[in-house]
Amino acid sequence: MSNDPYASLREELAQLAPRTGVIDAHTHLGADEDGRSLDPGTLLTALDEVDSTARAVVFPFHDPERHPAYRVPNDRVLEWARDSDGRLIPYCRLNPEEDPVAEAERCLAKGARGIKLHPRAQEFEFAHPAAPAIMEVARDARVPILIHAGRGMRSMASLVDLALRFPEVPLVLAHAGIADQAVFATGFAGHPCVLYDTSCFGPQDVVELFARVPAERIVFASDVPYGRPPGALFLAMRVAAYAGLDDGDRALVAGGTMAAVLDGGAPPAAKPPRLPRVRPASGSLTRAAAYLLMGFGAVISAPPPMPSRALPWIALARAVCRDPDPGVVGPALARIDDLLATAESLIAAQSGDELLAIGLIHGAATIAVTEPLE
Repeated sequence: MSNDPYASLREELAQLAPRTGVIDAHTHLGADEDGRSLDPGTLLTALDEVDSTARAVVFPFHDPERHPAYRVPNDRVLEWARDSDGRLIPYCRLNPEEDPVAEAERCLAKGARGIKLHPRAQEFEFAHPAAPAIMEVARDARVPILIHAGRGMRSMASLVDLALRFPEVPLVLAHAGIADQAVFATGFAGHPCVLYDTSCFGPQDVVELFARVPAERIVFASDVPYGRPPGALFLAMRVAAYAGLDDGDRALVAGGTMAAVLDGGAPPAAKPPRLPRVRPASGSLTRAAAYLLMGFGAVISAPPPMPSRALPWIALARAVCRDPDPGVVGPALARIDDLLATAESLIAAQSGDELLAIGLIHGAATIAVTEPLE
C-alpha cells in the first residue's frame, strides 16, 4: 500500500484540474449548532491540498451566536477574510426574519462579496415578504446569492418565481440543486445567471446536472467541513471529463465561471448540456456504485462518522469487482477494488487513520458512476 492512500486519485486529479484559478464556491467558517467547526487556518490547509493559490467563498455556519441578524458571525468571517491575503472571499449570511436588508448593506459596506441564504436552517420559503428586498440589495450591489438547495427542502418552485423577476441577480444553487433539480433546470432555462455548485455526496446527481444544465453554469464546491476540497474537486473534474469537457471548459467549472461572477461580470455563454438524458450503463459498475453509496450513507448516518459501518457494503462492492468476465469495465473494477482494499486496511488497522477510508469509498463510487463506456 502506498504511503499516500489517495495517490491514484491525486494523480488523476492533477491531469484533470487546472494548475491555478481554483475557487471553492461553498465553504463554512466558525461554529455550527451541530457541533462542527472550522477555523480559517484549517480551511486554508485544506485548500492547499488542491493548490497553494486555491481560493474559497466563506460564510458563517448556523452559528449559536447568530442572533441578532448574524452580525457576530458575519463580522468574524469578514475579519478572517481580510487576514487571508485574498484567498477567502466573504459572504454575509442573512435571516429574513431579522432585518436582512440592513445587515446585508452593513456587510457589503465592510467588504462582503455575496450573500448566503439557508431556507432549511432559517425555516423560510421564498414567498417570504423579505425575499424581494434581499434580491434588490444583491442586484444593486452586483453580488451573487448562494442558496441551500439540498436535502431537507420541500418544493422550491417559489424560488423560481422570485428569481425570474430579478434576472440581473446571480444565484448559486448549492448541492447540485438536488432539492428540485428538474424544476430548476426547466424553470431557469432562460435565466442568464443561475449557477449550480457541485457540493453533493452523490456523483450520480452531479452527472445528471451535466445532462440538465449547461456546463457553463456549474461551479466546483466542497461544502467543507462536510466535504473535503480535494475529493470534491476530483468529483467535479471526473464528472466534467465524463461529460466531454476539455481543459478550458473544466477550468471554468473549477473556478473560472465563479471568478467572473464574483468580479461582477457575466458567466461564460451557455451551450447546450453536454450529456444526453439517457446514457449507456454497466450493470457491474451500477451495482458497485449502489453498494458504495449505501456504505457512505452508513458512515455518516449518525455522528460521529464511523467508517466501520461501511464494511458490509465494501465487501459487496468488492464481490462485484471479482467478476471473472468483467468485459470492458475490467480496468475500472480493478481500480475500484484497489481503493476499497486500502479502505478496508485503514479501517482494520484502527491506527487513527480510519477517516481516510471515507474519501476512498467516495472516490471509488465516483469512478464507478463516471467510467466512460463508449
